[in-house]
Amino acid sequence: MPAIHEVATLTSKGQVTLPKAVRQLLGLNTGAKVAFDVRGSEVVVSRVQADHEDPAIGAFLDLLEADIRSGRNITALPDDLAQTMLANVRHPVNLDEEIDGEVSL
Repeated sequence: MPAIHEVATLTSKGQVTLPKAVRQLLGLNTGAKVAFDVRGSEVVVSRVQADHEDPAIGAFLDLLEADIRSGRNITALPDDLAQTMLANVRHPVNLDEEIDGEVSL
């Protein structure tokens, strides 16, 4: 990876625009995630690999994250569902196990 030295200005809100050369080198597009690691007096910026390759799942998770952060469209789970989930927390799951019966979504 080639060495790049770019300077960016910190805004009053603590925001920095990553210089175009850095975005291009890291392959960052709109919505990409970056990580900041502080090592002594240096800050290392790196690309965060997407958790999901499927763009539909990624878009859904981004929408869900935005709703959670803003408090929109968020309601409590029904008590019976919450209790069932808690009761099954330590239940082992075999994802390769065949499903018996019909499944509806």
